[in-house]
Amino acid sequence: MMNTSAVPMPQAEAAGFSSTRLQRLTDKFTADVANGDIPGAVVLIQRDGRLAYWQTFGARDPVAHAPMQPDAMFRIASMTKPVTVVAALMLAEEGKLLLADAVSRYLPELKSLQVGVELNENGERKLTLQPVRREMTVQDLMRHTSGLTYGMFGDSLVQRAYRDANTMDDQQSNAEMLAKLARLPLLHQPGTTFEYSMSTDVLGRLVEVVSGMDLNQFVIQRIAQPLRMPDTGFLLDARQAQRLAEPRLDPATTPVIVAYTPARPPKWFAGGSGLVSTAGDYARFCQMLLNGGELDGVRLLSRKSVALMTSNHLPPDVSYGVFTPELGLTAPLPRLGQGYGLGVGVRLEAGRSPVPGSSGDYFWGGATGPYFWIDPAERLIAILMLQEFNLQRRAYYRSVLRNLVYQALE
Repeated sequence: MMNTSAVPMPQAEAAGFSSTRLQRLTDKFTADVANGDIPGAVVLIQRDGRLAYWQTFGARDPVAHAPMQPDAMFRIASMTKPVTVVAALMLAEEGKLLLADAVSRYLPELKSLQVGVELNENGERKLTLQPVRREMTVQDLMRHTSGLTYGMFGDSLVQRAYRDANTMDDQQSNAEMLAKLARLPLLHQPGTTFEYSMSTDVLGRLVEVVSGMDLNQFVIQRIAQPLRMPDTGFLLDARQAQRLAEPRLDPATTPVIVAYTPARPPKWFAGGSGLVSTAGDYARFCQMLLNGGELDGVRLLSRKSVALMTSNHLPPDVSYGVFTPELGLTAPLPRLGQGYGLGVGVRLEAGRSPVPGSSGDYFWGGATGPYFWIDPAERLIAILMLQEFNLQRRAYYRSVLRNLVYQALE
């Protein structure tokens, strides 16, 4: 278990939780680590700005048998996306970009994109190109309606082209990534389809161009340092690398993204997937959002920008692209009463979903295992830091955590 001297003392009852019922959460994760279901985890819960629960479980490094610590560093994968969106919204509040602008206003390489339409001629798949009916906008990047895709979540000819171009190479720069995408066709007409995609990676490059800083500098100097998040960034120093949490080695499970490797640090500051962080750091980021853009006297965003970010941005006539199991329960599934805001999934109604929550709660997770949600109605933040590449286990623990957190509310 956790070295309690390393973190503030949780006060479950003061935060409106039953410590007795929270013990069910502790018992569940402890048992599952003992059974070998997961290697280790960190769970953090806050309510009304008070720390209600912060526990570590199992091993930080199962090979080295190093115990999990509260300050373990986790590859947070797509939990990077809300941070990149916040960076872009900060620039919008400074008058440096508009969400309605065409992306090509800032990234002219994307001015002449075409859409790849797949045809079947005598049993042979062929790709034809069509002009876009309108250009993608900054808002499209933030809500995944840009027409872009991910190469690893399907096998269309466009996605094959993404793989052939090595668009997820962690040794490329954001400028090099953009040059690759500029030569590839879109999968959909912009604005027509929600397709989970490299949109937020392109947004990260846009932040770099507009701000004049690389994305790692921007995140550290404009977000992490002001919010006192010392362990959040795209690169680790030697001491941080010693705290990196590792997944259990599973030859049957192939990671769907390139994970941070200390021996070969990335050159690509991937706005959609590249950050490393801790439970404590990410809780401060979440608390800033829950507070309406401010934390401890530091305001990153206005109340209205946070409200915009956490509202549903998917039009009623939007189509939905390739929903794969990799997304687990974080996919904004309309049949589950979910939509998508800017960088986060949004719960639109109390029913339909098989897990508890509140209308207006927002959430996301990562392909490496972590998950978070923020419930404004309950003034609640919950964070699961887990390094688990198996998608069934990821989805399972996201549901389990919601059940165990809400059942403990007084």
